[in-house]
Amino acid sequence: MSEGTLYDKVWDRHAVAELPTGQTQLFVGLHLVHEVTSPQAFGMLRERDLDVAYPERTHATVDHIVPTADQSRPYGDDAAEAMMAELEENVQEAGIDFSHPGTGNQGIVHVVGPEQGLTQPGMTIVCGDSHTATHGAFGALAFGIGTSQIRDVLATGTVAMEKQQVRRIEVTGELDDGVTAKDVILELIRRLGTDGGVGYVYEYGGEAIESMDMAGRMSICNMSIEGGARAGYVNPDETTVEYLRGRDAVPEGDEFDELVEYWRSVRSDEDAAYDDVVEIDGSELEPTVTWGTTPGQGVGVTEPIPEPEDLPAEKRETARRAQEHMRVEPGETMEGYDIDVAFLGSCTNARLPDLRRAADVVEGREVHDDVRALVVPGSQRVKAAAEAEGLDETFREAGFDWRGAGCSMCLGMNPDQLEGDEACASSSNRNFVGRQGSKEGRTVLMSPEMVAAAAVRGEVTDVRDLEEVATV
Repeated sequence: MSEGTLYDKVWDRHAVAELPTGQTQLFVGLHLVHEVTSPQAFGMLRERDLDVAYPERTHATVDHIVPTADQSRPYGDDAAEAMMAELEENVQEAGIDFSHPGTGNQGIVHVVGPEQGLTQPGMTIVCGDSHTATHGAFGALAFGIGTSQIRDVLATGTVAMEKQQVRRIEVTGELDDGVTAKDVILELIRRLGTDGGVGYVYEYGGEAIESMDMAGRMSICNMSIEGGARAGYVNPDETTVEYLRGRDAVPEGDEFDELVEYWRSVRSDEDAAYDDVVEIDGSELEPTVTWGTTPGQGVGVTEPIPEPEDLPAEKRETARRAQEHMRVEPGETMEGYDIDVAFLGSCTNARLPDLRRAADVVEGREVHDDVRALVVPGSQRVKAAAEAEGLDETFREAGFDWRGAGCSMCLGMNPDQLEGDEACASSSNRNFVGRQGSKEGRTVLMSPEMVAAAAVRGEVTDVRDLEEVATV
């Protein structure tokens, strides 16, 4: 097993007991809740006449079901309104801080936590959402949990988990212009597969990772789960410290300096032992998109779509079905693939740097006549900051619909959905059949810059072919 890694250090410091099941009972430093997975857990507490053990370590927001075009109450969807009302009742009764739409702080849970400074290095973080791995970008151990585990965390402040192995993902070199964090993680999942990380957490490092801003690191950690890993993280460094300095939940002065010392202490040791190491030469990567119906079915934008017969035997039938659904042919490239919708948003790519880079691509251009395009900021704070910079005007002038904060078209739990067999260029994290609201719909995952390029061309386009494209 691994030794001296951040994973080992943080795990050991939060271990409460070893359970008869072989699991470890871990103390939870931050519990994030939203409206979809928490109602049943709160109900279980009421049935047992239990209180929330650590309301001060719990934070709530609303994201999955909240509409982005019109957020006035009551919501048009009765089920969404009921879920919102129940969350409001639960957090008020428990005394939990709630970033609701009226605060100006509402947004996707994995955007809200970092931007408010709730997410910090060396913490254990859980949430009833699979993409909780996002918070690992700060050097935290962050796990998605189920409803029964949410109940346990609310009642005890702890969660039972099995320790995993640690795989070091070393991304060397410098990424070329037009190549982003999203391309790195899509390439990794393509190489290792959607189940390649089962039994592991991923530690990301190397020159390409260390040179990324926090938004890029969050994008990579966010999609660790798509590669089968239990979590993903990046060791905290000066980029992490400067991002957190001055955030709402981060202390100042001497207390901040003491925290930074702790943050640095949990970094993996220079001689840390890993269970596995995978190296990727970042300088060889190009913009990557998916051709199929899983995040692992990806390809460089100029590379041919694979022949099913050239894939491992267990992946051939899945590839055939995916190619039939997506209407693509082996040997062709994804360049020129017609799209109907362009979606900029999700917990993977809806932060301010993501929007800036996409805006650089669309500035002075117009959305293709056959495309409906929308931008959904990851939070109300991101929206306000983007508007202060005039990014909303750039998108609107190009023909994008500028929306309120929420999960939006990442998943079909709100009014933002694909219709019929529409094809969508999406900056989100999953391209499963029906994920965006239509079983006939087709989703092509890509970076925000690539979504912007597709929106103006009306087809999957190598963003490097557009003039004056901003560098990563």
